[in-house]
Amino acid sequence: MWTYFYDWLSFAVRWLHVVTAIAWIGSSFYFIALDLGLRKPRGLPEGVGGEAWQVHGGGFYHIQKYMVAPPHMPEDLTWFKWESYATWLSGAALLFLVYYVGAELFLIDPTIADLPVWGASLIGISGIALGWVVYNALCKSPLKANDTGLLAVLFVYVVLASFLFAQVFSGRGAMLHTGAMIATIMTANVAMIIIPNQRIVVADLKAGRMPAAHLGAEAKQRSLHNNYLTLPVVFLMLSNHYPLAFATEWNWAIAGLVLLMGAVIRHYFNTHHKTGRNLWWCWGVAGLLFILVMALSGAPGWRETPPAAEAAEVEWTKDPQLALAKSAFFSEAESVVQSRCSMCHARAPLWPGIGIAPRHVYLETAADIVHNAPLIERQAVRSHAMPPGNITGLEPAERELLANWIASGSGSYRP
Repeated sequence: MWTYFYDWLSFAVRWLHVVTAIAWIGSSFYFIALDLGLRKPRGLPEGVGGEAWQVHGGGFYHIQKYMVAPPHMPEDLTWFKWESYATWLSGAALLFLVYYVGAELFLIDPTIADLPVWGASLIGISGIALGWVVYNALCKSPLKANDTGLLAVLFVYVVLASFLFAQVFSGRGAMLHTGAMIATIMTANVAMIIIPNQRIVVADLKAGRMPAAHLGAEAKQRSLHNNYLTLPVVFLMLSNHYPLAFATEWNWAIAGLVLLMGAVIRHYFNTHHKTGRNLWWCWGVAGLLFILVMALSGAPGWRETPPAAEAAEVEWTKDPQLALAKSAFFSEAESVVQSRCSMCHARAPLWPGIGIAPRHVYLETAADIVHNAPLIERQAVRSHAMPPGNITGLEPAERELLANWIASGSGSYRP
């Protein structure tokens, strides 16, 4: 029953995360485009740096931007913050549910680092938090006056962090934590810099003081960083569904290339919004970077992949759910999985058109099958998601056999 509830809880949190992310990204992209598209006709009120006329939904909108603050505090002021906070909170919940509760399946790879669940979780949380500390320190250093230099150093830092994650986590876990670190930086920019600075400006206005111009400049710089980081974060969060992106020794380099790709694409749109020019070369560069990403996804790495027998030995040393392995139903369940699933879920898949096991899940050996019992239950017992379209002809009686096998180990089995 727990796995049933767990799967639906994960789905609900993921749905919430996607919805809130759409709201945050949408408002972020809109305001960046609005800011870059402002025009400066004659006769603007004092303190207004530009205005824009827009049409949407059958009506016209007239928008003006004060570079520091208006002379008087308006009665109705809309704050844009909860989109960011809700996205981060739902993402953190999803990270906990999928990668920390399910660490043995998705975060820990014993061929890379045989970590305990608590240790892997602590490393992940610490790495994400450290990302913000280092980023914020760099943004407050003398580099803050040089946007190009600052962004170059930040790029190197993020790639280094991605490399370090790849040395302790599974490929999926490393890519996801790189994305989570960047997403945390983005939300912390809103919570720690942008909103507090705006609150100081509002307080100064109410007290009759002239707000300091540097507060708005700092907030704008962090907002611009968020704008350039959005597309890479989306890629990194989606990567866990595509083994070609994460199941390679070069996943950290792919993360770096995606950062560059996202920056080039945003440069195209930002330039277009500001000047009306179309820098078509940006798409050519983005395309070349993507080709390089595809090439790296299939390139051999320096860490030798253990053969199936060695991989099985590594798994068994973790002492997996022995009740499942010793169950009277296990030999029959093993036969079902190997005949219906292992042709795709293998280290060298036999199914035509499949180069890498889906989601990097292996079901070749007895150890593989026991280790992935939670996935088998969710995908082939409680639902019929696997095999896709039941292409291998998994019979109802075989699904029932798998259910009996999993139930027989319920005393010590924990997803």
